[in-house]
Amino acid sequence: MERAFRVIKTISLRVRPVHHRSADRVRAHIFLCMLAWHVEWHMREAWRHLLFSDTELGDDLRTRVPVAPARRSESAERKASGAVLDDGTPAHCFRTLMEVLGTMTRNTCRVRSPDDAKPAAEFEITSQADEKQQRALDLLEGIAELSRPASRL
Repeated sequence: MERAFRVIKTISLRVRPVHHRSADRVRAHIFLCMLAWHVEWHMREAWRHLLFSDTELGDDLRTRVPVAPARRSESAERKASGAVLDDGTPAHCFRTLMEVLGTMTRNTCRVRSPDDAKPAAEFEITSQADEKQQRALDLLEGIAELSRPASRL
């Protein structure tokens, strides 16, 4: 809780500056910032294996003493020291992984007809995801599957 409160007060959540005058708009601004932080948290959890995060904490989070010093696992130390994952691909922080995903594009192309009477042809070209991008996107699909409500019988 303290970490979340610290995030709200600092630049991590990017709540400030608030350039709204009415109370409803300020509340809406704070709500959207909290919603973005919540989505980012889920993305970080889904991408834990791709980031520098310690993947071996697991259930230890529920049983460990919160005031005790945190200890990294050996795999997290290897990730941090070599900046590579166990499969040999580079490890990322959240920002750099978002930059890698930001290189994916979808372009809408329109072809003009010789005479303006005919409508122009339109098609989309989407870049192909490389292995790292596809792995990150697949991990995000896991979040979507967990958030879907179970069908009633």
